[in-house]
Amino acid sequence: MANTIEQISIAFINDKSPIINIICNNLVASEIDILFRSESIESGLSQLSALEKLPQVCIIDLDFSDSKVLAQLHELRAKYPALKLIAHSGDDSEEVVISLLKIGFNGYLLIGSDADDFKNAIEGTCNGKKYFSVGISEIAREYFSNKETV
Repeated sequence: MANTIEQISIAFINDKSPIINIICNNLVASEIDILFRSESIESGLSQLSALEKLPQVCIIDLDFSDSKVLAQLHELRAKYPALKLIAHSGDDSEEVVISLLKIGFNGYLLIGSDADDFKNAIEGTCNGKKYFSVGISEIAREYFSNKETV
């Protein structure tokens, strides 16, 4: 049976952002359970380890061009390989998108995505799909088609 929005729990790891605050409020109003919000991967890892049951999805909005952040994301992926990861960023550069796809991100939402985009990405990834904003979908499509031919 497919996940419905009422069954989904998520976590946020993000820099302070009034936009994310509004999106979180909209998601809570849609009956998505936000287990925690953290401002760093280190804090997020600590909060994840304290949970009895992990969220299905973790939405991450940090400086993805920072090599320290990328190293921490590798650690997060290694510790929680089943956790679905969705990036939220204004960076649509091929370098950043590809680096996150290599880590194993399941989705990528560009800044400007609304609560419906977030809900679609969350539901899609919970049901085994990938979700990418239009602005980076071609990069993702090319990445996955090249990966299949290797």
